[in-house]
Amino acid sequence: MVDTAANPDISPPTPQPVLATLTESAILLSMTIREGAESDAHDLLADVSGLQRAVGFRVPEALLSVVAAIGAAAWDRLFSGPRPRDLHEFREVRGDKHLAPSTPGDLMFHIRARPMDLCFEAAALIMDRLRGSVVVVDETHGFKYLDERDLLGFADGTENPVGRAAAEAALVGAEDPAFSGSSYVITQKYLHDLGAWNLLSDEEQAKVVGRSKLSNVELPDEIKPSNSHVALNTVVDEQGVEHDIVRDNMPFGSAGVGEFGTYFIGYARTPAITELMLQRMFVCDPPGNDDRILDFSTPITGTLFFVPTADFLDDPPPAPSREH
Repeated sequence: MVDTAANPDISPPTPQPVLATLTESAILLSMTIREGAESDAHDLLADVSGLQRAVGFRVPEALLSVVAAIGAAAWDRLFSGPRPRDLHEFREVRGDKHLAPSTPGDLMFHIRARPMDLCFEAAALIMDRLRGSVVVVDETHGFKYLDERDLLGFADGTENPVGRAAAEAALVGAEDPAFSGSSYVITQKYLHDLGAWNLLSDEEQAKVVGRSKLSNVELPDEIKPSNSHVALNTVVDEQGVEHDIVRDNMPFGSAGVGEFGTYFIGYARTPAITELMLQRMFVCDPPGNDDRILDFSTPITGTLFFVPTADFLDDPPPAPSREH
């Protein structure tokens, strides 16, 4: 890839739609690549933008977008050339009470649209190309719940940066010029114990989250507990600068089997910010100050992926030679 900063006449790389408008529906597909099927995955990734256009042009107002991401264990199997600076496998985070597990994932597709049918069509086309070449680790269908709330009843994503701030938070810059315009995404699938949660009063729930349930206003510092979710997910450096990520969390569930959850999706220019948030939540800072929301929400997956630019995927480096 070319360093556009050194040559201003060259257009900057085009990011994938990590900053796309939040939509009412989403499908998250995570999978591993079977040994020997790397060329099938490589070819599919180069065609993702074409598949998105084939489905999305029929209903432009549906705002279909597809983000394709690659895990650490798959990168060197798929591409020759340089490797993203901060790409590594998701690191398990183990505290005294709670665990954020690390689970397999070579590829992840984040498919968003207003109606679910376009998400499903795009997912089906991707799987038609990859069937037999991958093992699907997880498929989750997410939906908008009421007025942008999670299944715990609280508004989600309130503090997401917007505009230029969102791009600064989510897109790689000059720190890794070969991959400028790319992103990292950490995903976790959380299951909620709504039975225990609903035994709390609205006031108690607000102290767990750090926001008023009805108004969505952050609690004053003198009232907001230090182990509230909001307090532990606010990262401020030594210079007093707050560091953000871009969340696109989605509720999911099955009323029939009593499954209720939130699929956490956090895009960032470096995974270190999200990893610090997880350390504060699970390992506690100070010790014993673990995030109270973890008493009611348990992660069952944990993956870290790299999101190359759309230009990279449209014209990817060749796959490495497999000759011995």
